[in-house]
Amino acid sequence: MLNHLQAWRERGWTPISGADYAAAWQRFGGSVATHPQVVERLADLAGIPVRYLGWLVEGQLQAALPTWGRHLALSKDVLKQQGKRGLFDLGNAEIILPVALGVSLPLRHRARYVSPLHAEQFNTLNEQPEGLALAREPEQYSKKFRYNQRREQRLLEEAGGVIRPMAALTAAEQATIYADLFQRRWGFAATGEAHLAEVFGLLREFMTGSLIYLNDEPVAIQVLYRVEAPQWISLEYINGGVDPTSREFSPGSVLSFVNTQTAWEE
Repeated sequence: MLNHLQAWRERGWTPISGADYAAAWQRFGGSVATHPQVVERLADLAGIPVRYLGWLVEGQLQAALPTWGRHLALSKDVLKQQGKRGLFDLGNAEIILPVALGVSLPLRHRARYVSPLHAEQFNTLNEQPEGLALAREPEQYSKKFRYNQRREQRLLEEAGGVIRPMAALTAAEQATIYADLFQRRWGFAATGEAHLAEVFGLLREFMTGSLIYLNDEPVAIQVLYRVEAPQWISLEYINGGVDPTSREFSPGSVLSFVNTQTAWEE
């Protein structure tokens, strides 16, 4: 039965190598959660092999998938089934797969938050109840909102606030600060806390954004990953933490504004 289901799921698809998948991603694009190195490194951390599949048209690769059984690779459901729930956190990451323009094909593997970019490419998608929150372009915010955000940033800086790049910290430092501020903000431990330093180290080249210090103490942090595809940049907000005792200066709001503005400028 299992082999029958796999044969149905993979009908029309052909096993390919990780190198072939990486080449397809570099050619057709994708998102953080489907980036070849993100998939490979986190799958290795989980100890779950990836099966790569390709869709060929006249012998030419037109689409590719990284899979874990009936799910796409890095699935939370598979981690849970394997007793590795919360090993790493990619949030509710948008799924953009490497697919050539103008191609229509079936996606029978389970996936959540598949990008609207695939609406006309995958002919088997069903709309899920929840959607993704997407960052607005700066011009879409009112002048009053932008003025208030800049005012909050100025007041924070006048009180001793400093905005520093995440890249200035080691993975261990990032993990320590994030775990602490997340716990303070939400009252429970961050997903994958025990492996944060290792995960941040594996994904260091994709980590972006800034964090905020007030009087030399970190008060706001956000975990953001960024990858460059041929036609676009994919940026994923995973989660964040804030020191509640500094709320009078709105460091979380300021950091969201700063990171969003910086991302759009790129």
